Amino acid sequence: MNLEPVRETVKNPPEQFSGDVWVDMIVLPHGPEQRAVVAKVRFAPGARTAWHSHARGQYLHVTSGVARFGTRDGNIIDVHPGQTLYTPPGEEHWHASANGTFMEHLAILENDEDPAATTAWAEHITDAEYEGRQG
Repeated sequence: MNLEPVRETVKNPPEQFSGDVWVDMIVLPHGPEQRAVVAKVRFAPGARTAWHSHARGQYLHVTSGVARFGTRDGNIIDVHPGQTLYTPPGEEHWHASANGTFMEHLAILENDEDPAATTAWAEHITDAEYEGRQG
């Protein structure tokens, strides 16, 4: 058995996030034979990720606040505490807190063969995309 170290809370980089977003890594692989990654991610009101996808998909379990998740086809889902959203491998999406509320979720995913290729980041989402307005 191994008691895992408590890791420092890190503010996510502005190249991949708009607004204030913090991450606490909970589970990281001990070696190349392991792939599981779990993080607690906290978003300030209106904060959001850039567009991105995950090589092996991702589960997002909302623990507090209201989360917004969007896909390239303009579909937006509001997710509440206790609900879990799954994004399949390669699906471009974004996640954010709803306006006026902090939001926290657990992100659960597996690293790709090359951990650096686990998440493919793209451009920031627009206010229109966040608000669900097409065009």
